[in-house]
Amino acid sequence: MFCIVDAHAITVPYEPSELSARIQALAVDLIACGLDPDRCTLFVQSDVREHTELAWYLASVTAKGDLERMTQFKEKSEGNEFVPAALFTYPVLMSADILLYKAGVVPVGDDQLQHLELARETARRFNHRFGPVFPEPKARLSAAPRIMGLDGDSKMSKSKGNSIAVFEPPEAFWNKLRGAFTDPQRLRKSDPGRPEICNIYTMHKAVSPPETVTDVHASCTEAKWGCVDCKKVLFEHFEKELIPLRAKRQELDASPEIVNGALARGASKARVLARETMTEVRGVMGLGSRAV
Repeated sequence: MFCIVDAHAITVPYEPSELSARIQALAVDLIACGLDPDRCTLFVQSDVREHTELAWYLASVTAKGDLERMTQFKEKSEGNEFVPAALFTYPVLMSADILLYKAGVVPVGDDQLQHLELARETARRFNHRFGPVFPEPKARLSAAPRIMGLDGDSKMSKSKGNSIAVFEPPEAFWNKLRGAFTDPQRLRKSDPGRPEICNIYTMHKAVSPPETVTDVHASCTEAKWGCVDCKKVLFEHFEKELIPLRAKRQELDASPEIVNGALARGASKARVLARETMTEVRGVMGLGSRAV
């Protein structure tokens, strides 16, 4: 299940006229990057209304104190005069996204482990109160569960201006990568590096072959390569990954009916599962009338 979470997107300021285009663009990117709509369920969150319905029901078994401890809420609300309630309850909707499909495994970055643990706690509380409906989802982390931003201060984020877009032109991609923060103690090429704290090495682990990762570690710690040398090798491996993806993306941009069809089929499949879950949820909670 791959969900484009447009209902989450409205928890921060946005332009309604741009949202539809952003949804379409993300769908194109996801398919171009390898999601096969014939093998997975790709859909838009608001096309399956049960997400927001379940979020309201789950809010009844989610503690206010748990939401107040969410790190991302603290970060996104800090310094803002107006903090919408939707931003505060954002993690409840995230729990609904997961539990609605009774997910057993959820791939996340380590910055989302806190939210996933909230979903697990919510499932436990719901099951204790109403009966065994939801499994407790487990996390699956990749080899690079946190990619830091180009500034080295926090995770890579478009909103913080410290990111590289996957489909940026190669020259722009390289210019950003070339200026990315590395080991602060490595001032000269002759200074031995510390790959374990370097974000470039983290990205190597995500996109470079194992033998290259081994070479990078040795060449950095033994000061055989400078940081720019290391970035050039990383860029080469990025390009090997991205060249076919760019071609696929161009094909999809020229055929929007392919993407729209995939989203429609995905929403249809997701709604079947979502309705089954919600029938069960309403039943154990005692909701609804017998007349419907």
